[in-house]
Amino acid sequence: MPEPVKILFVDDERSVLRSLERLFLEDDHEILTALSGEEGLAMLESAAPVQVVVSDYRMPGMNGVDFLKQVCARWPDTIRLVLSGYADTASVVAAVNEGQIYRFVGKPWNASELKMALNNAVETYNLNQMNRDLTERLQEYNDELQDLNRNLQQRVEEETAELVARNQELSLAQYILDSLPCAVLGLAADGSIVRSNRKGDEFFAAGLPTELVELAATVSALGELRREVAAGGRNFLVRGSRMRTEDGQPGVILVMDEV
Repeated sequence: MPEPVKILFVDDERSVLRSLERLFLEDDHEILTALSGEEGLAMLESAAPVQVVVSDYRMPGMNGVDFLKQVCARWPDTIRLVLSGYADTASVVAAVNEGQIYRFVGKPWNASELKMALNNAVETYNLNQMNRDLTERLQEYNDELQDLNRNLQQRVEEETAELVARNQELSLAQYILDSLPCAVLGLAADGSIVRSNRKGDEFFAAGLPTELVELAATVSALGELRREVAAGGRNFLVRGSRMRTEDGQPGVILVMDEV
């Protein structure tokens, strides 16, 4: 629910405060009054948030501008207006920036103009609050986006490190295979070569002999096999077993020593 609109009038003349209360009697606002700047500050402490403060300029002790300067420092969101007689206009104008006063209204005031000034002040307060809320939400969205970007960057770095490690493992595995004195072949179900080491490439660069294709089919059927085979003009001691290829398809691995 929206905040109830509170307007604080500060004037050292009780009759002025009563006139202001009567002026806004039919408005849906909560009217607060104080007879001095000190009393007005105490009222703000107990009733905050107060959307609008209207203070007389000429008051004994703390004048209106000094009072509104303190309001500005302690409740910067509150919209501040000053009431002044025409004789004080020059002094008030010179002091407007000190209290960051929204505007000043002359005394005696015109009822319609005063009501319009206060309605505009309330609208300004509400707009400022909306802008602040939007700014906070935008900052929250920016923070969330930065968190997502950081998490994404971290994930990319982790996956990159994982890929690098996997490539290193594969390179090492291939190096070990290439260093073996025997031929190692990984065959798909149709007998095509899907992986081989350096010795296998050397022996079967022209393709896999029919004898080994038939042997691979036998290994696939039996699961394991150890046999001497003549193929491609060479004699091999072949050890074979079933395997699964990287994509999960059935295959066969053959390890062959030339004899």
